[in-house]
Amino acid sequence: MNEATVISQLQHRNLVRLLGSCIDGEEKIGYMAPEYAMRGQFSEKSDVFSFGVLTLEIISGRRSSSFHEDEHSLSLLGYAWKLWNEDNILAFIDPAISDSSFDREILKCIHVGLLCVQNFAKDRPTMSTVTSMLSSEIENLPAPKQPPFIDEKAAIDHSQLQSQNTWKR
Repeated sequence: MNEATVISQLQHRNLVRLLGSCIDGEEKIGYMAPEYAMRGQFSEKSDVFSFGVLTLEIISGRRSSSFHEDEHSLSLLGYAWKLWNEDNILAFIDPAISDSSFDREILKCIHVGLLCVQNFAKDRPTMSTVTSMLSSEIENLPAPKQPPFIDEKAAIDHSQLQSQNTWKR
């Protein structure tokens, strides 16, 4: 089974809720789309954001919730964005999975991951578009914009966020 097939099966409408229920405490905050974290608005594009964070975590070998880049106080998303803009994104890849014969595919995954974590839901691709991008059905990917939550100093107060947002049923 290839990656595109697996990813296409992740189109679960409640991915954020599923992640929230199986990840303890503040760890789930890093997967929340900005529109949900700030205003309690949830959509299919919220799942896309979560998928993007998860993709970047897998490629970097680091968890978003515990990542801290000391030099610039960057979050995982901020660190990926910084390296992307410096044309040094290969430094983002976990050495355990780094293999020059797969660099092109890994770079595409990072590119798609950055597209998935766009600040505004309208700028994020749908999961079916993500599948097409990763399976090379779409060759020319748009340039990503700066993701949210890039600076650790400006990060959301997790305790305040958790008390403000409750699941609306």
